[in-house]
Amino acid sequence: MSTPKKIKSALISVYYKDGLDEIVKTLDQEGVKIYSTGGTQTFIEKLGIKVTPVEELTGYPSILGGRVKTLHPKVFGGILGRRDDKEHQEQMNEYEIPDIDLVIVDLYPFEATVASGADHSSVIEKIDIGGIALIRAAAKNYNDVVIVPSVQQYPRLLEILKTGKGVTTLEERRWFATAAFAVSSGYDSAIYNYFNKEDNFPASRQAINGNMSLRYGENPHQKGVFYGDFNQLFEQLHGKEISYNNLLDIDAAAALIDDFDDTTIAILKHNNACGLASRDDLTKAWIDALAGDPLSAFGGIIISNREIDAATAEEMNKIFFEVVIAPAYSEEALKILKQKKNRIILIQKAKTNSSTTSRSLLNGVLIQDRDLKTETPADLKTVTTTTPSSAEIEDLLFANKIVKHSKSNAIVLAKNKQLVGSGVGQTSRVDALKHAISKAASFNFSLDGAVMASDAFFPFADSVEIAHKAGITSVIQPGGSVRDKDTIDYCNQNNLSMVFTGNRHFKH
Repeated sequence: MSTPKKIKSALISVYYKDGLDEIVKTLDQEGVKIYSTGGTQTFIEKLGIKVTPVEELTGYPSILGGRVKTLHPKVFGGILGRRDDKEHQEQMNEYEIPDIDLVIVDLYPFEATVASGADHSSVIEKIDIGGIALIRAAAKNYNDVVIVPSVQQYPRLLEILKTGKGVTTLEERRWFATAAFAVSSGYDSAIYNYFNKEDNFPASRQAINGNMSLRYGENPHQKGVFYGDFNQLFEQLHGKEISYNNLLDIDAAAALIDDFDDTTIAILKHNNACGLASRDDLTKAWIDALAGDPLSAFGGIIISNREIDAATAEEMNKIFFEVVIAPAYSEEALKILKQKKNRIILIQKAKTNSSTTSRSLLNGVLIQDRDLKTETPADLKTVTTTTPSSAEIEDLLFANKIVKHSKSNAIVLAKNKQLVGSGVGQTSRVDALKHAISKAASFNFSLDGAVMASDAFFPFADSVEIAHKAGITSVIQPGGSVRDKDTIDYCNQNNLSMVFTGNRHFKH
């Protein structure tokens, strides 16, 4: 049952003052008694509004360089005292502890200080003690107290103060308490992770702010929510609501295109590249990417690492696809692409800076370093008597970038910086290769002079033999099989070149 309560007194002590003036003025208009500290007290006084210093309430000044200001029974008693508890009220009267109905407190900028590269002692000083205690105390006693833990909650508080004349319901106070525990838990997680960089304490803590509601999960009978700040990385210019599966593809596409410096377009379906080409001309890159598998491209997503121009947009518009991503679009290109009202058009504003990936499973979470290894010519070790040509090396590295982002077991076939066939997510490497060869043949690609990339080593020489008979002339793989010699011997006997990278790129 909703229990309305009138805000009669407030404690305000904040680091950030933006937006505070209107709230303070509104509190004053409603006759709310205001307690405050330090810089916040000065801020309020400059507005011409009466404020009672916390030191006057507690009888103690701010001490220890400001580390102790509000940690006092008269402050915390006023927050934690239950209004419906006779014994609490008797003790509050005995010790002259006033009720505090509203607490507006934020926290020292710990994460921002860490991100700035500040020294350890400066970081430690930004671990808030009084603020976090006030937030938790007020949130615990949400039955009687309103807690506003950050500037993000100012708009809702202001609405309540203006429309409700400072009267809050139990449901509203509980909402603020929920926000408070989100703030406090996130803050503590950031501090823990700072300390745990070297200690490797056996516990994982992660706090993600913001969420995006989704129509459903992978399938309509599953609920789905994205927790994170999508708008930090992308700007949606057009189209329908982004779905759970769209997000998976967008993530895969962004990670893939990040490995390419040349003008490149990729087409993805179910997180795998089904078409990709690097060319001097963007339109040509699109045409050759589409040629890699025009059937799978239907309903897929497209990503470009260059601004999309009108000519390229005109060609793209000939097929149905759900999402297009680029760093920019010409005005004419946007007009063309917006002809489909549901088509999702995204600008990629930034790259993800996450150095780890996580996945939930069983009763826990797997966390690992993100696969940031992208091979260069210096990483290649030629293990055959035949040395790959410069053109083959370029194609080998090109194919290896794609296979790195393909579901295992994965084989990628490439020729002239164009994806011409791939086999992904197979239970055997031979099946992956056969599927890749079949795909290439179905779209009339000649594999004579093409190269092959494998995400892991070949356990037997059979895959290299099959590839050779299909026309493949050069191979890139991690190496490391107990039967590497058999594979190398076959290549030497049949004039194939093969390089080892020493790096496996499994992606399950």
